[in-house]
Amino acid sequence: MSDMPQEIHVDLGNDYAEIRDQVSKLCENFPGEYWRDLEKQPVEGSYPTEFINALTEAGYLAALIPEEYGGAGLPLRGGAVILETINAMGGVASAGHAQMYTMGTILRHGTPEQKQKYLPGIASGELRLQAFGVTEPTSGSDTTQIKTRAERSNDGYVINGQKVWTSRALHSDLMLLIARTTPLDQVEKRHHGISTFLIDLREAKQNGCTINPIEAMINHNTCEVFFDNVLVPADALIGEEGKGFRYILDGMNAERCLTASEGIGNGRYFLRRASEYAREREVFGRPIGKNQGIQFPLAQAHAELEAADLMVRKATAMFEAGLPCGAEANMARLLSAEAAWKAAEACFTTFGGFAFASEYDIERKWRDARLGRIAPISPNLILSFIAQHVLGLPKSY
Repeated sequence: MSDMPQEIHVDLGNDYAEIRDQVSKLCENFPGEYWRDLEKQPVEGSYPTEFINALTEAGYLAALIPEEYGGAGLPLRGGAVILETINAMGGVASAGHAQMYTMGTILRHGTPEQKQKYLPGIASGELRLQAFGVTEPTSGSDTTQIKTRAERSNDGYVINGQKVWTSRALHSDLMLLIARTTPLDQVEKRHHGISTFLIDLREAKQNGCTINPIEAMINHNTCEVFFDNVLVPADALIGEEGKGFRYILDGMNAERCLTASEGIGNGRYFLRRASEYAREREVFGRPIGKNQGIQFPLAQAHAELEAADLMVRKATAMFEAGLPCGAEANMARLLSAEAAWKAAEACFTTFGGFAFASEYDIERKWRDARLGRIAPISPNLILSFIAQHVLGLPKSY
């Protein structure tokens, strides 16, 4: 019996009913029409600036920043509730979510001077930290193969390379960037030699950095970013040189939990809209909600969503308790995305042909739910992680 894994018991924590209510009221000022109108704009002008400003002024994007730096000092669960509620109300929480998990790298690994320099400005909204430069065209999910280089110079570091699918880069003052400071062929392990930088994009754009928006199926304001001999000061380095991959992984568990909560919010949106419509819509002299062909998929989606929500809550509680939670955070991300997609499909079927009409907002949110099964992490990577690190199976890749 001594070889059996020990059970971990954690308090699932506060569910923040008051914050849910307040965020819901804020979101009522940004109905479906607001989000639809943004999608009609050119990609450069499609960012929900007014919504992000309202969240910032209310202090919600500073929820996880400690009080000593001007934030609310809430635990991760508080941030998750905010993002979940935004999506449950029909909004798009991803427009502001990166600030919640990117600032954690500064908080956990930055110097006191870096924390004081950046965190108060991020908390107040004076500085926007919404860009996370990780993915590259040739490396994809294999972050250890990134080719962007940061080479030492007398004045700091010179950066060359390219990032892609870097959302919100055109609407961010700062970017958390990872780059190789030691070539891959000169390190013992492939995740060594990667460093983390906090780049001031306002200066970089005048110094060799080019940002181009990407037209995409969904309005996530994503971009490709080019670095051509961009000089950044030495104090742009976060933590120790060459250990940035570990810092990023540290923050990934928070990212998994927060984006998983968005999936829960999407699922709740779909089930609420579908249930309302199924009660009201009459065909053949009866509401379609009486038909088991409508009822059962919605009920199944609800059950799976509630189960996924419990995993999200467990993962966030373990994160806050300082416990290893890589498996739980990844499972939360996987299960929430699948449950949200199940709810999206059931909702789409319930609305029938009207689901295709933009004015109902179902197709817009349906696209958002589909993205959750691709980004920010491939479900296959999650499954391989679980297989290797939980089940003890051989490493697949």
